[in-house]
Amino acid sequence: MPIIRKSLLQLIFSGSFMKRWNDKLRPMELVEVDKQAHKMIAAWILFTLNTENIDQREKIKLGNDIVEGGIFEYLFRMVITDIKPPVFYRIKENPEHYRKLTEWVLKQLRPRLMPLGAEFWVRLSNYHLNPEEDSLSRRILDAAHMYASYSEFKLLKHLNEPDAELTGIEQNFINRLESYSDIAGVSQLLNSESTPLGRFADLCGRLRFQTRWSQTPRIPETSVLGHVYIVATFAWFFSLEKGSCPARRQNNFFSGLFHDIPELLTRDIISPVKKSDPTIGELIKEYEEQEMESRVMAPLIENGYTNLATRLGYLLGLETGSEFHAQAIVGGCAKKITTEELDARYNDDSYDPKDGELLKLCDHLAAFLEAYNAMQNGITSSHLHQAYWRISQSYMENPVVAGIHVGPLLADFE
Repeated sequence: MPIIRKSLLQLIFSGSFMKRWNDKLRPMELVEVDKQAHKMIAAWILFTLNTENIDQREKIKLGNDIVEGGIFEYLFRMVITDIKPPVFYRIKENPEHYRKLTEWVLKQLRPRLMPLGAEFWVRLSNYHLNPEEDSLSRRILDAAHMYASYSEFKLLKHLNEPDAELTGIEQNFINRLESYSDIAGVSQLLNSESTPLGRFADLCGRLRFQTRWSQTPRIPETSVLGHVYIVATFAWFFSLEKGSCPARRQNNFFSGLFHDIPELLTRDIISPVKKSDPTIGELIKEYEEQEMESRVMAPLIENGYTNLATRLGYLLGLETGSEFHAQAIVGGCAKKITTEELDARYNDDSYDPKDGELLKLCDHLAAFLEAYNAMQNGITSSHLHQAYWRISQSYMENPVVAGIHVGPLLADFE
């Protein structure tokens, strides 16, 4: 059984520090974890569109390959992120040079990842050393990667004119995305301004503009977009630790990835405001639901993406009332269940299960990491100290949550 430790959580969080496009003038800091979130949102869209008519077992396997492959690629980029893409692709063209680079990267990652067990390490090593370039999962991830990088490029290209590199960079993005046009949805993502699917993906990407803890100085500052990727990745690893079935693992990842989508419409309203009065909390939730329906769900359904909207609604727990409810498909409908029921009875692909309590834990842990790292970097603030103390104390008093031993994990941060 894999063991989640401080070093792994910190490695995942470290993408919040890693700047992108740092040789160009930028309207804002563009960081690796934000890009990875947008990439995996695009990958989920492509995965959902391209599996509408395939066998359920094949679909679940493909979904797990996409999630795990995306995480493998993120961990790889944690080490090589300072290499400019043209240089990286030149290295990749030479198999001997690329293998040497890969072996060096794996050597850097090994100490932090070995606690996850030999099976995980073998899968990660094989993914990078013996890649199946033509597999559908790899092609979906490559297309999603190109889309997310191109989205960043469009944010900064007008600020960098004239720049001799710009034309070549943009044409390379377009050419590479067009090479994946046989994958349903890629052409719509390429034309993001003029297609409903592209506008939805672009809307999700705008979560990078929303800074978390906006009233509290922090280093690093984190966006809502980066936060959801961290939550999703934590959820994946804790699902592995729990022995969750494949459908449950990927549902937990994608639920984490989308759990703050309503904040596109309401901004990041802090918990004290939501909880200051039951009426205010209910009003905010009602407004979020109305806006989600009119600005996200309705445009998707009206333009033929009913399956996409239905799946998004399941991940957000719209039928059960909260993204933090455990649920399963029973008798064709989403049913709210307890964590105990999920572990004992519904931890099977046939029930399409997802966690709730575990996702809430990952949400809290991501906030804890934000506060912890800011304080480690010299930022002192009553908000940060209160958040750090409140989260750590709550889990010290209740050290086991959703089957995860949180108390000992948080003790590593003291």
